[in-house]
Amino acid sequence: MLEWKNILRGLAMGASDLVPGVSGGTIALVLGIYDRLIKTINEFFSRKWKEQLGFLIPLAVGMGIAIFSLSNLLKWLLADYPQPTFFFFIGLILGTIPFLLRKADYKRQFQGYHYIIFTAAAAVIILSGVFRAEETGQAITTLSASDYMFLFLAGWVASSAMILPGISGSFVLLLLGVYDTILQAVSSLNFGILLTVGVGVVVGIVVMSKFLHYLLRSHPTGIYAVMSGLLFGSLFVIFPGIPADASLVTISAVTFLAGLAIAMILGKIEEN
Repeated sequence: MLEWKNILRGLAMGASDLVPGVSGGTIALVLGIYDRLIKTINEFFSRKWKEQLGFLIPLAVGMGIAIFSLSNLLKWLLADYPQPTFFFFIGLILGTIPFLLRKADYKRQFQGYHYIIFTAAAAVIILSGVFRAEETGQAITTLSASDYMFLFLAGWVASSAMILPGISGSFVLLLLGVYDTILQAVSSLNFGILLTVGVGVVVGIVVMSKFLHYLLRSHPTGIYAVMSGLLFGSLFVIFPGIPADASLVTISAVTFLAGLAIAMILGKIEEN
């Protein structure tokens, strides 16, 4: 049976994956479906694949709708209102970290090395932001053989990051210098580029989901420490600075509180 509410979840995840610095995995955590998402993706590539369609099809539909319909809107928001947009996601992430720590039962389960893991994961993400570079290359519109290979690998690496909370697939694409190329391909429906990247994304998700599924079963406390650290570090990466304009300060405060409230409400719903 199709879980139609997953269309809305997919819309949220798809929209977040378009934003450099924000992870679809983070939104899956906010929505309370991260563990199940990893398990479902992993079992989709097994004999139980038919049982996973009810969960995955509506989620994929929602993500597809968001990516193709919101790409221009997000380009506009990030170009004209970057600070309120990023403060909304900061609120979401900040509201998710306590929920994740409670889920890990960190007060009883965390030992000294778990805090070291948390700190190391946060440091990795913070350093990625410190050495962040803006994309300077021109968008690719026609593909050579080497372009096909590079875009495939970019999709693979970005999707591996995409399902990890705190690591943004879009940010990885930005670092690789192909973010503008892919965003333009989405807007103009360049199927050559979209198919090439899409195949890389699928391969990356399959490989990473199997690895994460194993870790969540075998080392749940450790993986929650890593996820919490990745989320904490991502706050520094996407922090856009304090707006200089008073009206933007007010709007950013509102969007931050909205994101925080949504995360807290969804966390309470998931815990009950």
